[in-house]
Amino acid sequence: MLMDNVDVYNLMILKQKIVFCPPMASAVTHAMISKGCTPLKASQGEYYELTLWNKMALPSLDPAALEIERVDLVCGVNNVEHHTELNGVGRLVVRRGQPFTMTLHLRPGTAFKLGASINLIATTGPEPSEVMDTAIKFGLNKFISPARWSATAELKSESAVSLTVCSHPAAPIGLYQLALDQGTGVSLCQFVLLFNPWCKRDSVYMVKEAERQEYVLSQDGLIYRGKPKCISELLWTFGQFEPGILNICLKVLDQSLKHLQDPIQDCSDRRSPVYITRVLSAMINSEDDKGVLVGNWSGNYEHGIRPTAWKDSGSILRQWYNQKCRAVEYGQCWVFAAVACTVSRALGIPCRVVTNYGSAHDTNSNLVIERYYNKFAEDISDDAIWNFHVWVESWMTRPDLQLGYEGWQASDPTPQETSDGVFCCGPVPVRAIKEGDLSAKYDAPFVYAEVNADVVEYAILDDGSTVKIDSSTTEVGQCISTKAVGRDEREDITHLYKYPEGSEEERQVFEKANHQNRLIQNEEEPGLKLKIKVNPSMMVGSDFDVYAQVKNNTDSKKSFRLTFYAQAVTYNGKLGETCGLTVLTGTNLAPAEGVKAVLRLQYSMYGKAIAQEQMVRLVALLIDKETKEFHRATKTIVLDSPSIDILIQGDPKVGQPIMVEVMLQNPLPELLESCVFSLQGANLTDSTATSNEVGSVGPKELATAELEFTPMVSGRRKLVIEFNSDKLSSIQNFKNLVIEE
Repeated sequence: MLMDNVDVYNLMILKQKIVFCPPMASAVTHAMISKGCTPLKASQGEYYELTLWNKMALPSLDPAALEIERVDLVCGVNNVEHHTELNGVGRLVVRRGQPFTMTLHLRPGTAFKLGASINLIATTGPEPSEVMDTAIKFGLNKFISPARWSATAELKSESAVSLTVCSHPAAPIGLYQLALDQGTGVSLCQFVLLFNPWCKRDSVYMVKEAERQEYVLSQDGLIYRGKPKCISELLWTFGQFEPGILNICLKVLDQSLKHLQDPIQDCSDRRSPVYITRVLSAMINSEDDKGVLVGNWSGNYEHGIRPTAWKDSGSILRQWYNQKCRAVEYGQCWVFAAVACTVSRALGIPCRVVTNYGSAHDTNSNLVIERYYNKFAEDISDDAIWNFHVWVESWMTRPDLQLGYEGWQASDPTPQETSDGVFCCGPVPVRAIKEGDLSAKYDAPFVYAEVNADVVEYAILDDGSTVKIDSSTTEVGQCISTKAVGRDEREDITHLYKYPEGSEEERQVFEKANHQNRLIQNEEEPGLKLKIKVNPSMMVGSDFDVYAQVKNNTDSKKSFRLTFYAQAVTYNGKLGETCGLTVLTGTNLAPAEGVKAVLRLQYSMYGKAIAQEQMVRLVALLIDKETKEFHRATKTIVLDSPSIDILIQGDPKVGQPIMVEVMLQNPLPELLESCVFSLQGANLTDSTATSNEVGSVGPKELATAELEFTPMVSGRRKLVIEFNSDKLSSIQNFKNLVIEE
């Protein structure tokens, strides 16, 4: 076959190979190469993926060009050194700023000389560009440079060359192609580049290995819900290293509005964890884009899966991917946060899930939550306080902000308010929130209000006028919680977000935040004190008493009317049916005298009203008959769920089936139907839960089952057991296991 010299290339053809066709090549050459091949975009010329040709060789323009028979990526070694082996060793996954080594096996007759002028090119994105740092050309050096793309080579034998490559510690993350730039543009390999918390030059670097293990490598964790005095744990499998999840996480980035509008700029901006975190904050919800989850707080989940049913991120991400990037139904705040944590950890950004109790949603940005009640004591406010709200924190430097704002950054993927026209929030330095610096990017005023807003309550009278009935400076931002490092325990991190209430630092912060609606600390105490008291144990299914206590702290006789009632409530404050009511009328109290109103909560009433969260809101409303003053007290209680007993039968070993015996007592005074136990755990099952249908369980009877799993990887793992039925669902327990080889 005769060709012009400019069209002559040494085409190293294996069963599947990437070759490069420069733009100056003739149309004949392009046609020859592309026959039976798939074109791939490149910055100059075209790459072709050859799938059908047999081995052949054309004369080469450059007699010194390397002819490579095959490339050994040594994934088993590289992935371990880069802490990515849990992604598998079938492909190369490395972290930026850290060397990795491959072996080039040369064709017979090809010689490699040390000191030879050999250049490489690394490219990422649909249109790689040197200007955008998505196409990088670099040659061989004597030493690896930790501050830029660099490479070294060593002759292992006459036919094998050891090539070591190191990426820039601030290179964009993503899928890369690495090729020899020797006229033929011979592809060496494809690899995924991630952020590197082990590299001191990387902006996500963490000093402590225990924290890297927890916030990057741990595939399960605890998410906290409930109320400050009744905090509950939700066991969640993040599963960032499960098969296929990394590809899906990269797909999430590719489906963002930023990428669809300007893919060249987006791929370049992926060097910044600040940028990636903000993109994820928008992409985990689906309000503006092809995001992962649909939010639903209506209580009607007919066309999807109720948020409380999710227990792992992998199921959600795989469903989103398999249904061609159509949003999954449904999620609420802890689900949004957990999925964001999974994607962040998969990409190499240290991340943790954080719960804020008494979380304010300030709709008018005045840093005050204003509650208005009509004459029926119904809340008709726009502002809201959620019993709890969950977001994520990600660890990184902030070169765009002042020193001191590096470290944990709060971001919130739950769609609440828009930021720059998109439903996203953050990242904002946690330190900036504590210091009241509302100018810090991004969305500091909103996050500040979530943890530090004041609360003022008003009653709207029949004539339309309003009467202030209560105020609080401490209701918002309590017991801010996350899982402790290396332990299945709660860590209180409230001190990272705010100074102690009433301290001098707190006063200075409020002034700095221009909190002009701060309540006066020394208001006169009301004449009648109203409190709600509950029992320490309130098991779902039982009948129990709650109490409203009134005390006269004045020096005169007081007469009042007290209404004390209970309503079902969801975690985000949406009220349901009333499930208990008692009224005291014409009650008189002498000075320093008190009285207690008892409200009996019966399962026959609250059982049909409560939601999956098993929350009940207690409200006491007192009216002083003489002064017409209103006093109001509220308390949200979380009913206890029965526990699951777990018995492991034997010592778990890799590849050997092991049986688990589980049991739970039905606490309800009625039959449970459709009872199912399920078992799940990262690297314990094949990404899907193992289930055992129990059927029906009578009142106070035991539900028992046996489940089997086969560990796939050695090391410390968490076994999660869940129980579901028609009346009780999402009940969990877990055991920490050490899997032996």
